[in-house]
Amino acid sequence: MTVANAPALPSGEAEISSRPQREVDAPKRRSAGRRGLVKYLGLTPFAFYVVIFLGVPTVLALVTGFFDANGAFTLNNITVLGDPVILGAFASSFWVSAVTAVVGAVVGALVCYAMLGLKPDGTIRSFIDSASSVLAQFGGVMLAFAFIATIGIQGLVTVLLKGVGIDIFANGVWLYQVPGLLLPYIYFQVPLMVITFMPALEGLKSQWAEANATLGGTRFSYWSRIAIPVLLPSFLGSLLLLFANAFSSYATAAALISQGAQIVPLQIRASLISETVLGRSNVAGALALGMIVVMVIVMVAYSLLQNRTARWQR
Repeated sequence: MTVANAPALPSGEAEISSRPQREVDAPKRRSAGRRGLVKYLGLTPFAFYVVIFLGVPTVLALVTGFFDANGAFTLNNITVLGDPVILGAFASSFWVSAVTAVVGAVVGALVCYAMLGLKPDGTIRSFIDSASSVLAQFGGVMLAFAFIATIGIQGLVTVLLKGVGIDIFANGVWLYQVPGLLLPYIYFQVPLMVITFMPALEGLKSQWAEANATLGGTRFSYWSRIAIPVLLPSFLGSLLLLFANAFSSYATAAALISQGAQIVPLQIRASLISETVLGRSNVAGALALGMIVVMVIVMVAYSLLQNRTARWQR
């Protein structure tokens, strides 16, 4: 029996084939590494921005809370977090953030549900998406002025209603107190919910509804046993995001409430513009530490919920 001879390889290929596979793949790995480095270099401007404008101020705010007016290390400033005035400010921030987050989440979810019946590339849908993107960022002094001019003490709606004997806004005075933050906060919470929750609703697969109908399920069973359990992590994650958004908001509250410091961001402002608060110096750093702890807890929970949501969106 004869055995066919294997074709001879050219000298170059024979030399390459005789090398260890590790040496052959080394240039490929180096090339892939260079491409990966170039890719990450594109993040350099954003990383620089985060470090300079977010990281450094945060570290400075936290560090100052552990030093007194003479620069000596102390834990006395941290004890301010147990003061009744500070606890009251945290309580006010919590309930304002919670109420506006719940209302914004529910109303925003209903808007998202109504948008499911619109064409994704239709005019109305595009308008709502664009308006939500703009209104979610419409805060601060501009938003405060809009509400003052509308339902403030001399606001247009307040004056018109008082002219016909209706005073549902209590002469507009309530707008300049903590309850007056509810409407302005809800104003930008609803569009933020539309932006964050709409992708989850769009991620519901039509095959799930078809399978439910094929097995004899009703519309109620589809939403109660399939859609709502799937959407719940995303809804709760968006709710936490709205809570964090309201809890950290400052400009709108500062423009509306000029007297007193009923919420934590305003307490930080008071500690920065006065030499001492509650008989201590550098209280702003201690208050910032309390806010950051709350924000870290909320954002960790939000990240976990988002990871769970991503399982069925893949």
